[in-house]
Amino acid sequence: MQAKVLLTGILMVVLLSACTSSADEGLSPEQAARHVGETATVCGRIASSHYAETGDGQPTFVNLDKPYPKQVFTIVIFGDYRAKFVPPPEAWTGHLCVTGKITSYRGKPEMKVVDPSQVRR
Repeated sequence: MQAKVLLTGILMVVLLSACTSSADEGLSPEQAARHVGETATVCGRIASSHYAETGDGQPTFVNLDKPYPKQVFTIVIFGDYRAKFVPPPEAWTGHLCVTGKITSYRGKPEMKVVDPSQVRR
């Protein structure tokens, strides 16, 4: 009986740690829209990216979870800060988290990133 109780306790601890570790990662791109104006961490899968070399401010856009034009959340890195990121942002793949102030542009949440310390890949 004690072994059964111990096993149940261990199983609960494992399940709770799995739940909290994903919650500790940060907001999902979908959740970010409800946190505009706040400083937070947003985590998601890179769906598309684009370096607008001739655009105003030479921005690089990294879209999470869905590619442009149906992006859910966008990371924006302006040209003044671009050289700090190696490899360049448009070469990133997989999953990442960014930390900073969530803003909104044309009704979509985004975050301007100025330093590699804001990005965790």
